Amino acid sequence: MKRMGLSKALFWFTIIVYSFNILGIILTVVLNSLSKEWYGELFPKIFTFEWYTYMAREHDLPQLLYATFIVAISVALIALIIGLPTAYVLARYDFRLKNVILSFLLLPMLIPPMTYGIPLAALLYKLRLATKLSGVILANLVPVVPYVTLILTPFIEQIDISYESAARILGANRFQTFFKVLLPLIIPGIFTSALLSIVRTIAMFELTFLVAGPKSQTVVVALYYDAYAAGTRPPQAIDALAVVYFLITMTFLVIALRFASPTQFVYRGK
Repeated sequence: MKRMGLSKALFWFTIIVYSFNILGIILTVVLNSLSKEWYGELFPKIFTFEWYTYMAREHDLPQLLYATFIVAISVALIALIIGLPTAYVLARYDFRLKNVILSFLLLPMLIPPMTYGIPLAALLYKLRLATKLSGVILANLVPVVPYVTLILTPFIEQIDISYESAARILGANRFQTFFKVLLPLIIPGIFTSALLSIVRTIAMFELTFLVAGPKSQTVVVALYYDAYAAGTRPPQAIDALAVVYFLITMTFLVIALRFASPTQFVYRGK
């Protein structure tokens, strides 16, 4: 009992310390993006939205958000079109090369993006697709298609195959069984994988950075240029863009978690 009590106390202590650390970082960035004349005091002397106006003017914020959402939504839709039938095959059938295919699906998520991103970017430049939205979309599909497939597979595995068998006995063909029986049951998984792939695409810096142009860069690439590229920008303006980036990703992540619990991503039904 004492050991359990100590473990529980240690667990909650770790959670509290971690939460305060994360909240401290986020609040510092938010306050700095709203501050003027903040020289080490607990709170800024003046609060202002001036840095958000500055950031929007410097970046053409509507164009930046347009490129970000077009890339993210396009990647999510194409990944679903490819990943859903692939996940169904992996969930419902056993075949000789299944483990090999699963290993290949894991590779883009396990190895650093730069290892395949540089040759991929070189290919897209040769095809004259780089610096365009289409090139950014194609580059991001490489890790996102396996990501969507591996999220959808356990969702399909949780659906008892007897539902499909009953539909086939009643005269439904394969397409009718898939679209009228299975598809409605995995709608939460489809929404979850789509939203999480949007979050992943918005957060994907390396591949987007390698192929993005002035009109096709996403928020995370613009944030990198603000912080590290030539020239100087006020730290408050950089933090303002960081807040916009944080709000976008957290919104999609919270919506995704409303549809499914993280445990559904790893459950394997019998």
